[in-house]
Formats: sequence, C-alpha cells, structure tokens
Amino acid sequence: MNRVKEKPSVVIRNWLKKNWVGYIFVCPAVLGFLIFTLWPMLASFVYSFFDYDMILPMQNFGLQNYIRAFTIDWDKFSKSLSVTFLYTVTAVPLDLVVSFALALLLNKSVKGIKVFRVLYYLPCIMPSIASGLLWRNFFDIEYGLANSMLAALGLPAGTFFTSSKTAMVTLLFTSLFGMGGSMILWIAQLKSIPTELYEAASIDGASVFRRLFQITIPLVTPMIFYKLVLGIIGALQAYSGAFIILQGGPGPDESLMFWGLRIYYSAFGQDIPNMGYASALAWMLFLVIGLLTVVIFKTNKWTFYGEDAQ
Repeated sequence: MNRVKEKPSVVIRNWLKKNWVGYIFVCPAVLGFLIFTLWPMLASFVYSFFDYDMILPMQNFGLQNYIRAFTIDWDKFSKSLSVTFLYTVTAVPLDLVVSFALALLLNKSVKGIKVFRVLYYLPCIMPSIASGLLWRNFFDIEYGLANSMLAALGLPAGTFFTSSKTAMVTLLFTSLFGMGGSMILWIAQLKSIPTELYEAASIDGASVFRRLFQITIPLVTPMIFYKLVLGIIGALQAYSGAFIILQGGPGPDESLMFWGLRIYYSAFGQDIPNMGYASALAWMLFLVIGLLTVVIFKTNKWTFYGEDAQ
C-alpha cells in the first residue's frame, strides 16, 4: 500500500521539530564560522581586485594588486618569501625530529615519567602573548637573562634578535619550547604499536636502532604525514611569535619579515592602509598553501596504515 506523499513544507516542519535542540547547540558554531570566517574570506577576495584603503570606496577593479607583488614591491615581497620558506624548511623538520626524539625518551615505563611529560607540556598552555613577552625579556641584550648566563659561563654576549645573523636562529630556539603538544601526539602514536613486534625483534637479536628504523618509524608514518602537513601550513602562516617578541617590528634588515607579517603591514602598518594589496597577498598565500598540500597528498606513497597489511 503506497503512502501518501507529504508536502515539502510538512517534511521540513517535522524535521525541524524533531531536531530543534541539536540545531540550537550547533547555531553558535555555524554563525561564528559564517560571520568571522566565511564572510571575511569572501570580502577579502573582493578587496584583492580593488584599490581600497578602508576609508574611501573601492575603485580601479583589476589585477593590479597581484601584479604589484611581482613588479613594484618585488624586492619586499621576495624578502618575505625567502624568510617564510627558510623558516618553513628549518622549523618543520626541527619540530618533527626533536618532538619525536622527546617522545621516545618519555615513552618509557619509568617511575615518575608522567611528571616529566607534564613539565614538557606546560609551555604549550601558556598564552602566546605571555610567551612572547617572556622571550623578549629573556633575550634582551642589556638586561636579559640569556646574556647573564653566557657571561657566567665566560662566553661572549649574544646579539639574538638585534642582528640579522642570529634573529632567525633565536626564533627557532624559542620554538623548541612548544614541542610538548607534538610530543603528546607522538606518544599516543607510539602507544598504538603492538609490543609483540618489539619482543619478536628482540628475540631475533635486532638492535635498538634496527627496531627504531624497521618497526617504530614505519608504523608512525601516519603521524609523520599528519605533522608534516600541519607543520607546513602553520609555518607558512607564522608571524605572531616574531611580531610579539619584536614589538611589531620586522627584525634587523627585515630578517623576520614573514609573509603573514607583510600582509599585516600592508593592511595596518602604513599611514595609508592598502587593504586591497594585503588581501591579494593573503590569497596568494592561501593558493601556495593549497598547492603544497595537494602535492604532499599526491606524493603520499610512503605512509603505512594498518589496512595496508591486510
């Protein structure tokens, strides 16, 4: 017996009546995404094709903002590119290697090991503003604790963030203290490896390094892939750490003028803001991140998942 087809309005009303509680809970997240993420993205895409200073109406529709990055502002733009990619190719492998080594050390069944895990994770819960102010005071060349420690050891004073030769190295050093979050993820991945594999390898006489390279690393490749993708995305957008430590400055000789910081300066750091140009830079960064992410996924033939063994 065929059921009478209900009207669409009745179906929608019944559907809302059945699920209205869930939609109330979802509304804040949906509205937040629409108002604070999607709408600004669409607006910036429109701004990127105009000359717009946020005061006068938009004018001169065209690709002039995108062309400007490779012509008039090429010297400044290329400097930001080199700084950003230098940071990416050093910070991402550094995070992978150091956090993985730290996780291996803290994945032991030793009494009190959980205390050390908590201590290494504590810097991750510190607000970025507080962390930036802390590092700025620590590396102050006149009154900072870093030079006091070097002097106590009989070593010459460091230049840290005041020299273009040491600014990037110093910033990378500060990033080492945020590895606790990555360490927790590595430990979770290491805990998922069956202990029977290590026991069998030990019986066969496999050394520690052989077990590391033939059991541990192959079985944590999903986490390597995950950290690689997120690390590249985060490093290409980096700027807040340097911005806080340098009090909004680009560093000596613009040695820390990241792509993201160039966007900020174009939009808010000038007497006459250029929101159109800043939006174009932001969308070019979005395109680069998207292309690199696609390349990483397309070349991902080395990640081992459990179902691959079946």
